[in-house]
Amino acid sequence: MARVWSIVVAGGAGTRFGDRKQFSSLGGRPVLEWAVEACRPSSAGVVLVLPADRCDADRHGADAVVAGGPTRADSVRCGLAAVPEDAEVIVVHDAARPLASPRLFAAVLAAVGADGVDGAVPGVAPSDTIKAVDGAGNVTSTPDRSTLVAVQTPQAFRAPVLRRAHAGADPAATDDAMLVEALGGTVRVVPGERANLKITGPDDLGTAERLLASWEG
Repeated sequence: MARVWSIVVAGGAGTRFGDRKQFSSLGGRPVLEWAVEACRPSSAGVVLVLPADRCDADRHGADAVVAGGPTRADSVRCGLAAVPEDAEVIVVHDAARPLASPRLFAAVLAAVGADGVDGAVPGVAPSDTIKAVDGAGNVTSTPDRSTLVAVQTPQAFRAPVLRRAHAGADPAATDDAMLVEALGGTVRVVPGERANLKITGPDDLGTAERLLASWEG
């Protein structure tokens, strides 16, 4: 079995949420601790990336804590520097997705283990029609919805490929798969989960609380 390490990205400022959502309480624990715990069963170790001013003595269940950078891509690179060189597969997971299931981790890890696959991401089909618009807000096209997926984390990658993708990468990249794609790497999509919601606003936190309560009930 490949040696797997995970990076939990929790360095955001929470601008849209109105606060640092990764430290908000969910089921009596910080959101980020649920994400770290979700990585644990499939990982030899977990690196947690935090805002520089929150890298205190509390590791929140991770094996290592590092300070992040000004963008998500910068923060992932900071996490990569703390992952041992003998890691064969690296999983990147957003702290804002605390309800990712063990099945989802198993699915991306199984897919990245296939011949010729450099990365694997969970994706769900959009339920709405998607429009492409220009800077003035005018519709320029309507993509075929059957060819589109909204991707989630956890995302799993062959470690050497992910390290190479992040070397000198665009700091504005919003996910790691796009960096691997830019190298010409093969990224496979596995079925995502609707319950694996991303906490963006306070309403999402309430939804997560209800989901968690229904599972525990």
